[in-house]
Amino acid sequence: MKEHRAKIGIVFLIVFIDLVGFGIVIPILPLYAEEYGPSPVTFGLLMASFSIMQFIFAPILGRLSDRFGRRPVLLVSLLGSAVGYVLFGVAGSLGMLFASRIIDGISGGNISTAQAVIADITGPEDRAKGMGLIGAAFGLGFILGPAIGALLVTVAPWLPGIAAATASLIAFLLVLTRLPETLDPEAKSEARRRPLNLRSLAEALSYPLVGFCLVMVFFTIFAFANFETTFAQFAKLRFGYTMSTIAWLFVYAGVLGAVVQGGLVGRLSKRFGEGRLIVAGTLLSFLALGLMPFTESRGPLLATLAVLALGQGIAHPSLSALTSKLAGPDEIGGVMGVYQSISSLARIAGPFWAELVYGGLGYPWPFRTGSVFMLMACVTAAVMLTRLRRREARTA
Repeated sequence: MKEHRAKIGIVFLIVFIDLVGFGIVIPILPLYAEEYGPSPVTFGLLMASFSIMQFIFAPILGRLSDRFGRRPVLLVSLLGSAVGYVLFGVAGSLGMLFASRIIDGISGGNISTAQAVIADITGPEDRAKGMGLIGAAFGLGFILGPAIGALLVTVAPWLPGIAAATASLIAFLLVLTRLPETLDPEAKSEARRRPLNLRSLAEALSYPLVGFCLVMVFFTIFAFANFETTFAQFAKLRFGYTMSTIAWLFVYAGVLGAVVQGGLVGRLSKRFGEGRLIVAGTLLSFLALGLMPFTESRGPLLATLAVLALGQGIAHPSLSALTSKLAGPDEIGGVMGVYQSISSLARIAGPFWAELVYGGLGYPWPFRTGSVFMLMACVTAAVMLTRLRRREARTA
């Protein structure tokens, strides 16, 4: 048990450090791109290039981790991220910026592989807690990263990229020296018996109810992307907030979400189960997104953000935990890779849709469409929960 806790702690550190690097780069990427005067379409492609590459390559890296182990894939992906960040730091053209994001996207199997590690070393009763810690590391890293990036960019424009690369290399060294292989040899052997092709990936998704989980992943992340993409514009237009105030609102929501994922999800999961938590989390998120355009002062806005952070904080780790439980031991990496791929697809589609309806229909509409998609996720979760109960009743 102590050994598993130590491994979970190492995975937490790896994800946290790597996401600090990611958070350093992402907020300043648009500023770097603006120097080269890209067209709106080119700008959109640059911002989406990382997610597009992840959509294509995350399932492949996941299947490779089933066949060859989690450590090799983590090591390669972290090195790839470091190379991408170095290119970002020294980029002297728009083409180099594209290359940096594409390389990072191709090699960016860090999160899905880390989720597979958690699935390897936790029992069903502790799976949501482990996934919650991954989510907390993700959130904390993305809170600290932008702050570091904002400080470093004032010193030298190349420094944020080099700092992000350094963070990935530190995570690489942690994997190399502190994280043993967690994939069961029997599961690895079983995975190697099957060919690595699109058919084998489709077979990995043939497990009952995995399809429900993937639909919910798309709905929830698409919905949240509507909020995330346009919240700064909404807060500036509705309340007249400065960028500094808006940044602190993101920090506030991020810290709340990290606390929920790191400290609350495990206990709630043991008491209620992942299915009920997904229903509750998506329902809370639906209410928060629907109410957001009606907030008229700081108090209601903070309360609505807190409800959204609570909803997302219990829904996402519960969803990833349940998805990993529904897969076979020799298919977890592949299934979590597809999970990450669907997440990337939602992160491509969500921001484009959000800005489209924001510009065409007005500031309430990204929140309204987001709430509709979150309600669809809640209904899907309720149907899935019913089927889970029927299956449990048949096997009891």
